Amino acid sequence: MKTANWNPWHGCKKISEGCRYCYVYRQDSRYNPEIQSSEVRKTSSFDLPLKRKRDKSFKLESGTLVFTCFTSDFFVDEADNWRTEAWKIIKERSDLIFYIFTKRIDRFNVSLPPDWGDGYENVIIGCTIENQQRANYRIPIFRELPIRHKTIICAPLLERVELREWLDKSIEKVAASGESGNEARICDYEWVLDIREQCINADIPFCFHQTGAKFLKDGKLYRIIRKYQISQAKKAGIDYRINHPG
Repeated sequence: MKTANWNPWHGCKKISEGCRYCYVYRQDSRYNPEIQSSEVRKTSSFDLPLKRKRDKSFKLESGTLVFTCFTSDFFVDEADNWRTEAWKIIKERSDLIFYIFTKRIDRFNVSLPPDWGDGYENVIIGCTIENQQRANYRIPIFRELPIRHKTIICAPLLERVELREWLDKSIEKVAASGESGNEARICDYEWVLDIREQCINADIPFCFHQTGAKFLKDGKLYRIIRKYQISQAKKAGIDYRINHPG
C-alpha cells in the first residue's frame, strides 16, 4: 500500500507527560532555539488530497494510506475553525484512507461532521497513550465514540501499561513505540512484550513500531540512532497478525 503524509496544520501544545520531548518542538527549535511553544498554523498543504497533476489525476492516488496531521494534533483547539473543512476534504476523497493519531480524544466531537454517523469508512483513529494514567483516562472515552476503525498507540511508551479490560473486537490494532530524540526516556523491552502478550490473549493484532533512542533489553541499555529505530524494532520479529481461516 502506498503511503503519504498530510499536515493540514502544523504546531501543537503540550498536554501530558508523553509530550515532554515532542519531536514537533524539536523541529521548530531548529529555526528558533528559544522556542517554548509550537504555534499552530494552517499550512500550504491544507488541500493536498484535492490537488491534481497536469493530467487532472489526483496527486494522491486512490488507495493511499494518508498519515494525517503528524506535526500537530488533528483535534487541537486552535484548529477548530479549520477542522470542518478538513473533514469535507476527507469525505470527498473517500478513496483514500486517513490515519489520525491523537492525544486529544476527549475533543473528538468538536467540529465533527453532521453526517459522521458511526464514522467514515476511510478514517482510522489512533488513540495515543503513554502511561497508565493516560490509558485510564483516554481509552474509556475512545471506546464509547462512534468510530469505525480504532487503534491504540502506546507511544512514547514510558512504563508498563495494563490494557486488558479494553481489548475487544472494537480495537483493530495496538502499536508500541519508544521515544526518539537526544533527551528520550527509556523504553523497556519487557513493557513492549507485556503489551504484545495482552494483545495475543485478546486476539488483537500488535505492532512494535520503533525502539526509541534508549532501549532497555535484558538489563542492557542500547542507544539507537533515529534511522535504525524502526528497522531494529522489526528485527525483533514480535508483530502479531491474526490469520483466521477463510
